[in-house]
Amino acid sequence: MAALLAAPVTAQRENYIAADLVAEGDPVPGETLTVALRFRPQEGWHGYWANPGDAGEGMRLDWQLPDGWEAGEPLYPVPEELELLGLINHTYSDPYAVLVPIEVPQSAGVANIAPITVDAQWLACSDRLCVPEQATLTLRFPQETPELAAQFDEHRAAIPALIDSPGSFEVRSDTLRLAIPLPASLDLADPHVFIEQKDVIDYAAPQTFYRQGDMLVAEIARGGLRVEPGELRGILAFADEGEGVRFEAVPGEVPAGGTRIGPRTVDTPLALLLGGALLGGLLLNLMPCVFPILSLKALTLARAGGEEKQARIEGLAYTAGVVLACLALGALVLALRAGGTQVGWAFQLQEPLVVAGLLVIATLITANFMGLFEIPNLPIRTRGEGGAFATGLLAAVVATPCTGPFMAAALGAALLLPAAQALLLFGALGLGLALPFLLLGFVPALRRILPRPGAWMATFRRLLAIPMGLTALALVWLSWRLGGASFAFAAAALAILPVVALTARRNGNRLVAAIAVVAALYFAASLPFREVEQVADGSESVLEPVAYSEAALAEARASGAPVFLWFTADWCLTCKVNEQVAIERDATRAAFEEAGVVAMRGDWTRRDPEITRYLEEWESAGVPLYVWYPGGGEGEKLPQVLTPDLLGDLAAGTD
Repeated sequence: MAALLAAPVTAQRENYIAADLVAEGDPVPGETLTVALRFRPQEGWHGYWANPGDAGEGMRLDWQLPDGWEAGEPLYPVPEELELLGLINHTYSDPYAVLVPIEVPQSAGVANIAPITVDAQWLACSDRLCVPEQATLTLRFPQETPELAAQFDEHRAAIPALIDSPGSFEVRSDTLRLAIPLPASLDLADPHVFIEQKDVIDYAAPQTFYRQGDMLVAEIARGGLRVEPGELRGILAFADEGEGVRFEAVPGEVPAGGTRIGPRTVDTPLALLLGGALLGGLLLNLMPCVFPILSLKALTLARAGGEEKQARIEGLAYTAGVVLACLALGALVLALRAGGTQVGWAFQLQEPLVVAGLLVIATLITANFMGLFEIPNLPIRTRGEGGAFATGLLAAVVATPCTGPFMAAALGAALLLPAAQALLLFGALGLGLALPFLLLGFVPALRRILPRPGAWMATFRRLLAIPMGLTALALVWLSWRLGGASFAFAAAALAILPVVALTARRNGNRLVAAIAVVAALYFAASLPFREVEQVADGSESVLEPVAYSEAALAEARASGAPVFLWFTADWCLTCKVNEQVAIERDATRAAFEEAGVVAMRGDWTRRDPEITRYLEEWESAGVPLYVWYPGGGEGEKLPQVLTPDLLGDLAAGTD
């Protein structure tokens, strides 16, 4: 079968985008003849897809065909996104071909076939100029070009295949939700939906994608004239090399929830994020959960008042400890996530053995403050940069659960940014946390404000044992929540026995000290085997919340009722304060019952990949996270510090 090529068109030499018309082969009666309009843009110029986007114009074709022949809809390759002056266009800057199927009637003669002619009009644009262009392209039979068959294979390969099953879509006030049937085994890289109908979506808006088994769900903001389409056609692009598939969709139900896929971007400038991280770390010094560590610093700062050199050394040592700990924790989070493990900030407090270790440290410090024993190498020792460095390490580790209210944006962005930029944010957090102590070390005027060292320090030190002891009790409770009663008992024994051993040794009772050491070793060895797999259910709530899962959230949203979703953890002090102030209130329950609000809670006390994925979707590095879904609407992220009437007002607004 001969391959045929159109005769040259002299007028096209003046066009910035040259064009010709070719056919895949000879026409056969009763079959489809595929022709290609081939375009070759000059360097710096581009043509447009069927839907050009925010600007531009699609191609127009006027066919002159033999009697009974009929041209179908043009088939385009995957377009590119081009941004010019804030406008998003769908373009082609490299040579491309648009295929058009032509139905040849059964009665068509195979000899002396009349030419195929098309009057084509298109828009050629550069970054400065747009020029309407046209050409009359004619295809005569037979004209033979041997290499054309191979070229047509390339043209066909560039046209995305049509999915054999229709998708579904639903149009909301501000969002288009689209479900495209796609095998779950297909690996998607940077997916993007091109909608053929104009004025349906905002072309510049981010596109969010979720996996629901063999269904890909896209959520895109509305835009343009916001037309209400009766059907949708388009291209799903899922690679940088122009790969994709065509789809058709009809109005219907689109599943909610699913696993989010695709890259996430951060729009906030890095400098602003760094400033937020620094300020968040600075404010973190005022948080109640950091108060026991501030107690450690208070004794060190008080003794540093009179020695300039020693104060600076300890200021630098403490800062090094804090920053190093924040960088190490941040690097570990990034490494675990890169390896596929779903973790977030403060992940170490989701691990029972880590909590047991912190319990041992808190108990030893409490006993030391009470004067039961002295160990020179503890972080609270009275002199030396080593103690300041260790105190900094401990401060950063224990402070991480309290970063939520001040660090939500910066830490959430850190999980999406490149590793180098993410580590800068973690370092800025550490610097902010260490800044007051660092300033005291280098600014003598600030140190002179501190009380002079004296006998008062012994009394003050014993008073500081109270908050540290309360911290130890809280860690015992958290050990029980994470690992069960047997684990909590062993952890408490492991924390108390070293105190018994040290106190007995101080009093000269070596036998008691030896027995305590042996018992401590036994509990330490048995601790990993006492941990239970399941943490107890979350504490009772007046709202009687549904336990969070992707399926439960999808079901609740599908019901059309408003949904209040909150994520908490037993080690998150801010979470507990918010629950007492705004959530666990009779007024909130009454407002929810009247408005039919579905309350849903996610407990992140122990690691939960499903919850971690949801936190990622909202660019949150940890808890608390509060999301409000109005009936039939999209979720709205609420502040991390709730006011007493906020939830009641939201529920009342649904009436």
